[in-house]
Amino acid sequence: MDSIAVFCGSSIGASEAYKEGAIFLGKELAKRNITLIYGGASVGVMGTVADTVLREGGKVIGVIPTLLEEREISHKHLTELIVVNSMHERKSKMMELADGFIALPGGPGTLEEFFEVFTWNQIGLLQKPCGILNINHYYDLLIELFDHMQNEQFLQAKSRNALLVDEDVVGLLDKCAAYVPPAVKTYQTNK
Repeated sequence: MDSIAVFCGSSIGASEAYKEGAIFLGKELAKRNITLIYGGASVGVMGTVADTVLREGGKVIGVIPTLLEEREISHKHLTELIVVNSMHERKSKMMELADGFIALPGGPGTLEEFFEVFTWNQIGLLQKPCGILNINHYYDLLIELFDHMQNEQFLQAKSRNALLVDEDVVGLLDKCAAYVPPAVKTYQTNK
């Protein structure tokens, strides 16, 4: 794994644990020589993980749309900052550059980005690991929802099992490195 896209908040969140988790992830990415691909902001959890990777001597590529370049305060000290025209271009570029994806705590934008790459993996447009770093149990309810989707037969077991979840940075990165994509989603006819 040469690069991982991290989806996360442009806010720092209510708990110091979110910042600490972002710092630990940034240190581990730099230690493993994995390039961080992220949304290009200098604020919030986004800025924390990027600053940490850079401080530890790692590489960081930010991808930010012109619409958010000033609002999210684009990071001026990255290895590379790619400015695109739209949110769609941002996600497309991040998907192209990354060998895997991790969601840290964030809001609806973080979930939207993560759900798109997870769905694209399900239907075979991507074959890359998708992980959730469940810092401070932030994603417990979402994980419960994925289990509910599987129980109610709206998510196949192989797709649910492909969702990598860990509370520990090292554990999640190890799972990403060992990831073997499942077969592409299949459909059953209604009878």
